Amino acid sequence: MLIGGVAKAHGVAAAPAEDTVDTGASTAATKARKELASRQLSEAIRKSLEVQAERLDAMRSEIAMQDRQIAVMKRMLAAQEADYRALRRRVGLDVLDQQRGGNVGAAGAGGSAAPMPAVASQSDAAPVGRAPEGYDRPPAVAPIFDQPGVLTPKGKLVVEPSYQFGYSSVDRVDLIGYTVIPAILIGLIDARQVKTTTQTAAVAMRYGLTNRLEVELRVPYVYAHTDTVSREIFTGSAENRVFTTSGHGLGDIEATARYQFNDGGADKPYYVGWLRFKSRTGTDLFDVTTDCVARCVQNATGTGLPLQQPTGSGFYSLQPGVTWLYPSDPVVFFGNVSYLHNFPRNNVSLTVLGGGKQPLGRVKLGDIVDASVGMGLALNDRASISIGYDQSWVGTTRQNNHRVAGSAKAVLGTLLLGGSYKLSDKRTLNFTLGVGVTRDTPDATVTVRMPTMY
Repeated sequence: MLIGGVAKAHGVAAAPAEDTVDTGASTAATKARKELASRQLSEAIRKSLEVQAERLDAMRSEIAMQDRQIAVMKRMLAAQEADYRALRRRVGLDVLDQQRGGNVGAAGAGGSAAPMPAVASQSDAAPVGRAPEGYDRPPAVAPIFDQPGVLTPKGKLVVEPSYQFGYSSVDRVDLIGYTVIPAILIGLIDARQVKTTTQTAAVAMRYGLTNRLEVELRVPYVYAHTDTVSREIFTGSAENRVFTTSGHGLGDIEATARYQFNDGGADKPYYVGWLRFKSRTGTDLFDVTTDCVARCVQNATGTGLPLQQPTGSGFYSLQPGVTWLYPSDPVVFFGNVSYLHNFPRNNVSLTVLGGGKQPLGRVKLGDIVDASVGMGLALNDRASISIGYDQSWVGTTRQNNHRVAGSAKAVLGTLLLGGSYKLSDKRTLNFTLGVGVTRDTPDATVTVRMPTMY
């Protein structure tokens, strides 16, 4: 019994130790499992975050690439738009639209040929493309006046050779005597017919200092021929005499400056101011010999006509003026107003036969007021026609502050018809026909010009 009781007591004492060992091992295993699970969860989260970061980086790269592609496409679109505008201008569609007042009214003043601006960020704010030159210039029409309406672009040179043929015929009948009754004249009749042919070959050079300012130099070469059909003034001859004279040489060189004041558009006028200075480089009436034996004034010895035709006026002149153009679909109206002032000359004299001189003193030619108006119509992208009317009021000539005997004010009226054809992008052929509608105006004037841009 004693032995059995001791064994029982020993068994009871050993049981708690085994339970304690088992409990400690379970706690350690649980902790280990938790740590393993925690490590596995952290590793999964880390891998997931790395995958998400890689995806975000890929998306950022793709967005950046798409931004670059969009910027490139915007530049390409702006370049294509600029090329389209330039192509329209090259084929003449912009000019046609300006003449008809179409695209300017739709796009605003000066917006017909400017490229569309590229919408970009601040880093891409540099301008793309270049606007064609002269997009705010007046519309081109067939020029029928001396003043062209379209100015030369900046840095461009226009060389314009021209040829002009003019013909005039003047009939004059002088009755020297007195009438007994309206049907009977006692005295002499001086019947005279003057036929004048003038040919002028000229070269004009225009250079654009800015898009609104140009200068021009014109150098003419003149050939003049005159046939005067008359009868002896103090004889009873029934036969006509023909007095023929001619002359050729350098004419009066001219210099002109033009400035465009404003930006016009559809139903908005353009204004171009200009100032011309004319020299007296040509041979004038005081340089040639006159058909007079001793005197020409108050003397009837000779015809009183020059033995050689002058090629210049003999006076310096200054002419300011304003040219305006008004586009209105489907035509372009234009006009010109100017005032020509002739500076007087002192101590001039005529050269008569035998080498003598007849002093005339101070001579002042009459000033000229000129006004013209017309309209142009584009037939297609290359051809256009114009029609207009030009009228000048010419003052009297004065000698030593007195009106010259026989000098009277004159009105010169000319009906003008013109056409223009664009041979290429830089060359145009212009034709003008002027028909005199007043007695003192030349009967017909034909002008051919071919401006070429360099």
